[in-house]
Amino acid sequence: MKRGTKIALFTALMVLIGFPIIFTVISLATSNWKFLLYSLPGSFTAGFTGLIVTLKQINNERRGRGEVN
Repeated sequence: MKRGTKIALFTALMVLIGFPIIFTVISLATSNWKFLLYSLPGSFTAGFTGLIVTLKQINNERRGRGEVN
């Protein structure tokens, strides 16, 4: 797996898992659950999109069809 692909995978997982955790902590601290509710759709949309694109790239690299820069 190339370095750029590793970074993309880490970023997608951070957006998908990390942001909701951060906003859950903020919501618990402020007792305002709107922070969490407003962050979930964007986090899931961006996280799943990034994850799907990254997994396709990993499959292409494993099959030997990775793009050459």
